[in-house]
Amino acid sequence: MTTQQVAYPMEKLQRQVRSLVDKKLLKPSDSLWKIALLYGDEWAYWKQELLSFDFSMQDPVSEFLAVETWEEDED
Repeated sequence: MTTQQVAYPMEKLQRQVRSLVDKKLLKPSDSLWKIALLYGDEWAYWKQELLSFDFSMQDPVSEFLAVETWEEDED
């Protein structure tokens, strides 16, 4: 059950980022840090979430969008 609580915010962010790509505000080849320009004050939270899933801010947006399920390791 805790997986859902952890997963949901990332699924929401993923949908929002996909929407930004669809609207051509972000390119799939853009680095994840570019999301910071669009999220302002919320970025600190999202950055921590991304880092906890082993993303770096230089990873392309396409890698983030390619994730199919958001599950945190139990160990």
